[in-house]
Amino acid sequence: MKKFVTLSVLALSSLAAAQTTVEFWHSFGDAKRGDWIAARADEYNKAHPNVKIVPSYKGSYNDSLQATILAARQNKAPTLVQIFEVGSQLALDSGVFQPVSSVKNVDFGDYIKPVVNYYTIEGKVNSLPYNSSSPVLYFNKELMTKAGLDPKVPPTTFGGVLKACAKIDAAKLGIKCMALTPYGWLFEQWMSEQNALLLNNGNGRQGRATAANIDTPAGRNIFQFYKDLQDKGYLTNTGKLADTNGTDAIFGTQKAVFTIDSTAGVGNLLDAAKQSGFSMGVGVLPIPDGSKRNGVVIGGASLWIAKTAPKPEAEAALDFALYMTNTANMASWHKLTGYYPVRTTSVDLLRKQGWFSSNPLQIVAFNQLLNTSPNVASAGALNGAAIQTRNIIEQGLQKVTSGTSVKDAASATNEQVNAALSDYAKNFK
Repeated sequence: MKKFVTLSVLALSSLAAAQTTVEFWHSFGDAKRGDWIAARADEYNKAHPNVKIVPSYKGSYNDSLQATILAARQNKAPTLVQIFEVGSQLALDSGVFQPVSSVKNVDFGDYIKPVVNYYTIEGKVNSLPYNSSSPVLYFNKELMTKAGLDPKVPPTTFGGVLKACAKIDAAKLGIKCMALTPYGWLFEQWMSEQNALLLNNGNGRQGRATAANIDTPAGRNIFQFYKDLQDKGYLTNTGKLADTNGTDAIFGTQKAVFTIDSTAGVGNLLDAAKQSGFSMGVGVLPIPDGSKRNGVVIGGASLWIAKTAPKPEAEAALDFALYMTNTANMASWHKLTGYYPVRTTSVDLLRKQGWFSSNPLQIVAFNQLLNTSPNVASAGALNGAAIQTRNIIEQGLQKVTSGTSVKDAASATNEQVNAALSDYAKNFK
């Protein structure tokens, strides 16, 4: 018996030694999304006894990226990391990661083109698309009706929003028209919708960006929209920058008729609408008047693999990432969260399951993404200082709602972004 136990212990020790451990850092601390990730890791681990995927919540997107770079300096980088889309250039510049194509050849033919378009940098898909989103207009059907508006025809342009707001104001419902936060991500979307580049050098994709295109007709259109909403008394927000949680709460408690936020918020906003007792609708992102709709820039995050990971770890990480983002799992992920499922086969599966028939609010967002023209503008801007430059843009948008002229706000914002780009570029001289 003793001999048997000794042999069993040796066998288990041998198995443990052969097991490949993959640390996976992500930014979904809520139970709904965090539990989904943990469940996929458990499934994968059971099917692959020689691999152990260890998911860990590492704070916000920015916190997780900074923690990864710090860990890499200490030779302790996690194998797999979820990084938000605007962190892509910084992730590349850090030298911490390797393109997924260097680990194993991946066929990206099944991925939705506008999604892959964003993560294709210098001809390489450096990371695996995971959670993807874009902004849409959310509206309160009952309040629109009370104001004499047709909820079947939500506004699709800035001018249309302002006209709707005038009717809502005239109806004296005791509420605001638009809950909208100063948000750099939305500014990027509206530049794309006008087929305008946010940054020079092909949005930073044909060479490192050195100058912004904020103080242009396209950029000033966006500043003017915020100013018009504020000056006419139609705008409400918490006063904080990029506070979509705050504007969602305002909308969800029926203190505003409209809000603009990510498609990933549809589930939570729908829950809030049900709790508050109103019917919610979803419309395309309203765009500047006179613009031909070009399409949205993908938001969300992708999965990156550390350059220092031993080959077995890197291969296991990519294999798990592909499993977590396969056709069935992406359909499941979309149902749970509202994020796009990133694969065309997942969209086909959802259609076969009748998902869009029973959940029509999702159709608008999907069509908006699928109708996006995959070009340089909709690919989005690459910029290693993007976290800082987004904040500068948000401060600029806040200034026009506090009395600064569009001309002065756009000019000052452009200068500050240029300075940030210049400071960042000094790291590479």
